[in-house]
Amino acid sequence: MVSASIQSRLGHAHRHKRRESAAESTACALPPKLSGMAVRPICIVGDPVLHTPTEPVPVGPDGSLPAEIADLIQDMYDTMDAANGVGLAANQIGVNKRLFVYDCADSRKKTTRRRGVVVNPVLETSEIPETMPDPDDDDEGCLSVPGESFPTGRADWARVTGLDADGNEIVLEGTDLFARMLQHETGHLDGFLYLDRLIGRNARAAKKAVKSNGWGVPGLTWMPGEDPDPFGH
Repeated sequence: MVSASIQSRLGHAHRHKRRESAAESTACALPPKLSGMAVRPICIVGDPVLHTPTEPVPVGPDGSLPAEIADLIQDMYDTMDAANGVGLAANQIGVNKRLFVYDCADSRKKTTRRRGVVVNPVLETSEIPETMPDPDDDDEGCLSVPGESFPTGRADWARVTGLDADGNEIVLEGTDLFARMLQHETGHLDGFLYLDRLIGRNARAAKKAVKSNGWGVPGLTWMPGEDPDPFGH
């Protein structure tokens, strides 16, 4: 999920990169992990890794997580920060594992943020309104749909249970923007983008945007910190 403040939209063609290896068609291309390298390319809508449910992170008998998860979590933080996001799911950087990181305020009007990671999250929500979402209060964007935003109906309250980076059980709960973030990120891990929740004219506008940007195909990415910020931060 992107920052709550969307300031501008940039042209897309110059920053989207397609991988060349057909053998990697199940996930967006990732560069070799180099020493000190932490920011990873973000996959764009249409890549199979974004539209496939993620696999749970294995948990040992003592509650421990795999050693390599620590490096993945750090890379996710660095990528989210470089992209000015409020959340990032593992499959957005091509890793089919069930975890997300976040750095999100409780509401759009607050500046204090909560930051952390949730491994193997389970989501609970209040009822989702059936009315058309408000174009201002319900505006939502996504780092995997760079530069676009659409009103999206969400439950006003959400709670996630899961594990922290050390394998300890945690519970996150919130309303407003924080609840929206929890729903957005767990949706990613279930193989859905927020575009899949759009209705009516918003769904039609999103479909048009995907087509006009040349998305909806495997292998497209953008690189935070190198490519222009698609949301103009």
